[in-house]
Amino acid sequence: QVQLAESGGGLVQAGGSLRLSCAASRRTFSSYAMGWFRQAPGKEREFVADIDRSGGTTYYTDSVKGRFTISRDNAENTVYLQMNSLKPEDTAVYYCAARISRYPGGSYAYWGQGTQVTVSS
Repeated sequence: QVQLAESGGGLVQAGGSLRLSCAASRRTFSSYAMGWFRQAPGKEREFVADIDRSGGTTYYTDSVKGRFTISRDNAENTVYLQMNSLKPEDTAVYYCAARISRYPGGSYAYWGQGTQVTVSS
């Protein structure tokens, strides 16, 4: 199994930036595509971004395109989410997970515990 731990969340003003990190416990991290999701209070979890095993291909939901960047460092077993131009509607608990299906936005497993991102207006 892959154990994941998110960090880097916090409170920022609208227009600010944060970088989230997701650290994996195993070297086999590099065999998985990885995704970021978020869940706001009272709402269902939504897909945010995905990156393939090598880091060469990324995919984003429309609402974050041009603002968020997903990346990974397989040598450090870590995936990142750089979030710029943050908006209040980005407020949510952010989770990382390993993709277990062929295509971005499909099935994911080995969810982390989440990190809170709060964006004030």
